[in-house]
Amino acid sequence: MTADLTVARPAPARPVSVPRGYRFELLKLVSQWRIRLLVLACWIAPGLFVAGVSLQSTLPSDTLFGRWMHATGWAGPLVVLGFAGTWALPLLTSVVAGDVFAAEDRLGTWRHLLVVVRSARRIFVAKTLASLTVILLLVAGLAASSTVGGLLAVGDHPLVGLDGRLLAPSDAAVKVLLAWVAVLAPTLALAGIGLLGSVTLGRSPTGLLLPAVVALAMQLAQMLPLPVVVRLALPGYAFIAWNGLFSGPGQTGPLLIGVAVSLVWALTATALAYALFLRRDFTSPGYDGSGRRAVTAGLLPLAGLLAVSAAVLAPATGASGSGIEQDKVQRSLATAFAHLYRMQTDQLHRPHVTEAQLRATAACDKGSDKVAARGPGNDWRCVVSWHLPGVEATGTAVYQLDVTSDGRFVADGDGPKEVNGYFLVHTPTGDAPNPLWQFDGDVELLPTSKG
Repeated sequence: MTADLTVARPAPARPVSVPRGYRFELLKLVSQWRIRLLVLACWIAPGLFVAGVSLQSTLPSDTLFGRWMHATGWAGPLVVLGFAGTWALPLLTSVVAGDVFAAEDRLGTWRHLLVVVRSARRIFVAKTLASLTVILLLVAGLAASSTVGGLLAVGDHPLVGLDGRLLAPSDAAVKVLLAWVAVLAPTLALAGIGLLGSVTLGRSPTGLLLPAVVALAMQLAQMLPLPVVVRLALPGYAFIAWNGLFSGPGQTGPLLIGVAVSLVWALTATALAYALFLRRDFTSPGYDGSGRRAVTAGLLPLAGLLAVSAAVLAPATGASGSGIEQDKVQRSLATAFAHLYRMQTDQLHRPHVTEAQLRATAACDKGSDKVAARGPGNDWRCVVSWHLPGVEATGTAVYQLDVTSDGRFVADGDGPKEVNGYFLVHTPTGDAPNPLWQFDGDVELLPTSKG
């Protein structure tokens, strides 16, 4: 009599699911002391900074909306947004996305992770989603903290836009939220570049610094007198294009283009990182990245994307040159002056006047008739003229303009003293900041129907 012995074969091991891998990778990230410190700083420091600066006697007037931090709590998050787009967000993406793959190289844990997860594709997706979650948490902290700090310190008051109009608190709140949402697109582009650097350069610190270096290069490019289509083709343009939300009518064209370009860069860089990650050899514990592959499979495709984007945007937008033209500067300055003149009239309790009654116009040049009145520079000189009801004489005021390459300008009053000659004006309730002494404005770089 014989017995049949059957040996049960173990079921084949299945790869770990993406949600489970995502939770594991997210837990690894938030367990790091530097990530916890960054989260804490992003959710506390901006609010303390905005509240502290708003209560000081001196304000960062050289920063967009900085001169209005005494007047409304909605100026604070915009000041923080300008700083974040320049420095904070590139550094945050470097620390998170630029190190999410390189950390495994430093620790030598790739083989262990592959044995557990059993799928390189799922590892990439889990790590990417975890890093993006942390980045979104950091951006949300910057926005929420700075907003709460400003509202608690100053209050929910109207905000002066870049065209001189007063924005109601509800309108200002919506525009501030949209501005912070808009910068998520270039942040994701930098995150994709960070993933690409982390995959291709391994333990090299260059991968960790890549998003910050790319962001710095884009900032330098925005400062140069480059054609407007090249600016629009850079993903970093969306970090400054949110200014158009606070102009009237809203300059949403450049912002939408900047967001779209940034998302294309984010998808392209992430796709390149994914393709390189799947082709990587994980059997070598001493893998230290491939500089040649980083150039051929990373730098060159992104450079090609920049060229293609510029070539597509040129005929699509009809933009040429710097986009800063004499008629645009004159129109923007006259519009802002008319709104701010009405504000000053209300401050001084003078007879009510509307912008239509003022019929404000501006005549601008660049210091000489021999110099073409176009392009950025601090040599713009403008004379604003207006009319008051019942007064035959025409009022005039002189302004010196510093127009930057991105279209933002600072108008500095140069007389007469009764209009824009002093920082303060004497009102029936006491001295108050003179809105016409110095103010910010914005020139739309793309062609307009009026232009």
